[in-house]
Amino acid sequence: MAEFGEILRVIGDFGRFQKLLLLALCVPNAILSFHFASVFFTQSDPDRHCDTDWVLRADPGLAADEQRNLTLPREEDGTFSRCRMFVPVDWDIESIRRFGLNETTGCRDGWVYRNTLYDDTIVTAFDLVCDQSRLLQVAQAVLMAGNLLGCLLFGPFAESFGRKRAAQIPVLLMLVFAATTGLSPNFPLYLVSQFMVGLGYGGYRLNSVILATEWTGVSKRSWGACGTQLFGAAGLSLLAGMIYVVRDWRHAQFTTAAMFAVIAIYIWFIPESARWLMSRGRMEEANQLIRKAAAINKREVPESLLETVAERREDTLGIVALLQSAVLRKYFLTVLLAWFSLNVAYFSLSFNVATFGLDVFLTQLVFGLSEVPAHVICIWLLEVLGRKASVISTLLAGGLACVLVLAVPEGNAVAVTTLVTIGRIFTNWAGSICNVYMQELFPTSFRQTASGLGSIACRAGGLVSPLLNMLAGYHRSVPTLVFSSLTLISGALCFLLPETGRKELPDSIEEAEGNREKIIPIERRERSQPAQSRSTKL
Repeated sequence: MAEFGEILRVIGDFGRFQKLLLLALCVPNAILSFHFASVFFTQSDPDRHCDTDWVLRADPGLAADEQRNLTLPREEDGTFSRCRMFVPVDWDIESIRRFGLNETTGCRDGWVYRNTLYDDTIVTAFDLVCDQSRLLQVAQAVLMAGNLLGCLLFGPFAESFGRKRAAQIPVLLMLVFAATTGLSPNFPLYLVSQFMVGLGYGGYRLNSVILATEWTGVSKRSWGACGTQLFGAAGLSLLAGMIYVVRDWRHAQFTTAAMFAVIAIYIWFIPESARWLMSRGRMEEANQLIRKAAAINKREVPESLLETVAERREDTLGIVALLQSAVLRKYFLTVLLAWFSLNVAYFSLSFNVATFGLDVFLTQLVFGLSEVPAHVICIWLLEVLGRKASVISTLLAGGLACVLVLAVPEGNAVAVTTLVTIGRIFTNWAGSICNVYMQELFPTSFRQTASGLGSIACRAGGLVSPLLNMLAGYHRSVPTLVFSSLTLISGALCFLLPETGRKELPDSIEEAEGNREKIIPIERRERSQPAQSRSTKL
């Protein structure tokens, strides 16, 4: 009986069909980053003072400077308070000038913002300042919580209803709720919309990679994961340009929704995974897609081959089978920790893009542009160095770069931004390798389950990062020490992993557990066989 890998070799394992599919699935990743616009591009402590227009009832012609002098207390350094005001009184203006005001209170009628970098942000729109300043980290955490739940929900959804639907529905979610985010009249509704956006984000990232990979042969298997990361890096650069032009967070949301409206049209025509169809016993549908792929690749597929396609029923044990194997359990937990750690580091740095001292638009542009060549190199190095050496070196280098940030004086913006950029590059690079590893370490029966759980750990790291950044209130070095230590420890533990490059995906638990013994390439094994044995085979 013919396996799907054999069919791919006949119809082309990375022909025009696979390239078009990969491109269609990667393009949305360039826009996914735009969902972070409202939580990346903010001024957490903008220049402001309490709105004290109540005093204008006593004198509508009062000058702005005198209004502040009469209604705002001063700090010890002589500047006007940014979070306090004098309690309003029902006096005439002469009495206020003669006796002055002494009793203070928090800002009752909102704030007046001045000299802001943006036209409008969620901080200024929802007054996330003073006692409410921590709500900015809450907004970041809610987006990442939706991201995590998206992986949790759409992983099993893909098993039951297919990879195609599990990629299409998240696009619709992101389209609808990007628009409702921009229309949100208050902060609670904004959080709900952002949570739903995160739900679509997590579901799409997980299933688009799997759909692309399941149509690709051994020689280009890493392109699915690395291609999505590459387009994501390009999206970070585009994000900087969009926010530079569109400095209103609501307009940025509408722009993002308009882009997803275009994607929602063509994403409806992507093909289903033939591997998944075969696993569900839908052989006729799988054969039709195989014929279509062969035609687009300008190949012919023998009918005799399709008639002998092996119908594969997946093991229903899933995570139970994974946890029962001591070897696979060790591999799984090692990659899980690595994926979690690198995302804690990556997003902890990303959410602080406005605090490194350089122009925020330039910093974001550098972040994106620097990651593009890194992912191109990643595709090449995965084949040259292999998976194991690549993941160890990237995690250790990323963690070391983050630690070195603490050795740089706080005012040296160029050095800090350089080290942060290096740290982001290596942690993001390691993320691509973990994605590839998750699909190559585990057998077909629970490959989707392992990838889904890995993505959940990945998104959990993103969820923890804004909460971890809150610890900077105690000392600025605390978050950096935590996430850099996690990255270094996980990098060291990756020595426990086997090499999986240039090998067929394992189809059984026995093959996956024996991964260490399958490293020798086929051509070397053939050369090592005695001549008599080879001639006997022939």
